[in-house]
Amino acid sequence: MKTYSISILVCAAFIAGCAAHAPRELVNAREVYRRASTGPAAQVAPAELHVATQALDKAEKSFKEDPDSYVTRDLAYIAQRRAEIAEATASIIFEQKGNTLAKKDYQEMQTKIVEQTKQDLTQTRTALAESERSGESSAAKLSVEQDARIASDQRAATAQTDRIAAENRALAAQAALAKLGEVKNEPRGIVVTLSGSLLFASNVTTLLPAAMARLDQVAEVLLNNSERRLMIEGHTDSQGTNSHNLQLSQGRADAVRSYFIQKHYRANLIQAQGFGETHPIADNSSAEGRANNRRVEIIIERDPTVSSQ
Repeated sequence: MKTYSISILVCAAFIAGCAAHAPRELVNAREVYRRASTGPAAQVAPAELHVATQALDKAEKSFKEDPDSYVTRDLAYIAQRRAEIAEATASIIFEQKGNTLAKKDYQEMQTKIVEQTKQDLTQTRTALAESERSGESSAAKLSVEQDARIASDQRAATAQTDRIAAENRALAAQAALAKLGEVKNEPRGIVVTLSGSLLFASNVTTLLPAAMARLDQVAEVLLNNSERRLMIEGHTDSQGTNSHNLQLSQGRADAVRSYFIQKHYRANLIQAQGFGETHPIADNSSAEGRANNRRVEIIIERDPTVSSQ
């Protein structure tokens, strides 16, 4: 908490002295970090918040040395993303805790159902014994119906247990991936967004050494659910020609796909497609918008047994 307090004081000092000149990207980063450091992330996601602290410190240092540098804007954008990741991680952890409590309540409910079923079975068997004197056929029919009902209850309980287990796996995977990039639940699946500047040098399709370490962590999570289909999408900003950007985005998507295959993810379950500049998520007229648009998205097919709430 001491580190976070120092960073907050640094933010306050810069806001007071340089508010008229600070770039919008840095102002946004300061605000998001302030929100994260005073929220739940400070208690349940301290590691992620520490990374955001370091990123913001770098941006503040760059701003102090060269206020008009584009480097300051890019570093501020990265700091903002790190703070948002800390917030998202805290949110997922709280959601997991709630799911754990729900699972405990469910298990207690299932125990009560089983006990009640045993009591019903005992009563039914007693009734069968008493009715045997009046007709064996009637007793046999009642026994079959009772056994069928018990089997149906057991199947329903098993299906519910499997569904909860699948939801727990999905939550765990999302929590792990949220530490590595932006994670969203969309109709097309779980979307993990990785900044292009963190994976590739400018205008090339060869992965950076640091990117391989990041993708190793992503691959480790994905291999825990290795039966899912993946779509790797490459995207660029609007600088350069359409044909060049399309080729660049395809090469980057292919590079990420090849790396996951090297890590033993099944090749027939991974597709890669480049979209160039055709799918922007921000305005290309600003440095922040262009940085947002330079990205690789990993779309993970949904588990059909898990609800897409």
